Amino acid sequence: MPANDVSSQRYQQVMAAIAQAARQAGRDPAGVRLVGAAKTVAVERLRPVVLAGLSIVGENYVQEAKAKIAALDLPVSWHFIGHLQSKKAAAAVHLFDLIHSVDRPSLAQALDRAAARLGKVQDILLEVNIAGEASKSGVAPEGLEDLLRTCALLPHLRVRGLMTMPPWSPDPEEVRPYFRQLRQARDRLQALNLPGVELVELSMGMSADFAVAIAEGATLVRIGTALFGPRTH
Repeated sequence: MPANDVSSQRYQQVMAAIAQAARQAGRDPAGVRLVGAAKTVAVERLRPVVLAGLSIVGENYVQEAKAKIAALDLPVSWHFIGHLQSKKAAAAVHLFDLIHSVDRPSLAQALDRAAARLGKVQDILLEVNIAGEASKSGVAPEGLEDLLRTCALLPHLRVRGLMTMPPWSPDPEEVRPYFRQLRQARDRLQALNLPGVELVELSMGMSADFAVAIAEGATLVRIGTALFGPRTH
């Protein structure tokens, strides 16, 4: 089968699985958007998936994204989904529509300054390390409200929701509690009614566990392997 046909088939299969998971959860499939997690995926593998219908591409590295954006030259929305260094804030604000991984005040302030220089209001998500894993980024749950209040005061940032990456498990049910905790944290923070804060997005779930994440309220699922095939390196 030609590579373009394989890419289209994978995309259609992922979209069908997302829609099925949403319906099983009693949700409108339109309320869940696919982010193609394209770390290390070359442009020639990315392009046919975008042509098949993928409208959001997620990248983990600013420099890799910059090269792909120039080479792909197609009308997609670019999201940053990796750990972001404060020194890359200006480049990230220039390149990305949504930054999923804001986890500390210093980064938020750097993004706000960069957005101010561009005359832009940058949409962000706050990354939460729900499980407290030392190997992962994210604000601790007990520090989340303070970070949100800090971001709410920054005029060139708009907090749109929360993101998490739970511990890996071969059993999606094992990670369900982490997705549920993120949704509960979102609901609690939304009830604060902070000015300019509308927590509509929950970025959670990847290839192995997105159905469970959708059942727990995910609005953005970050899928790589199921969409692009195994990583080549």
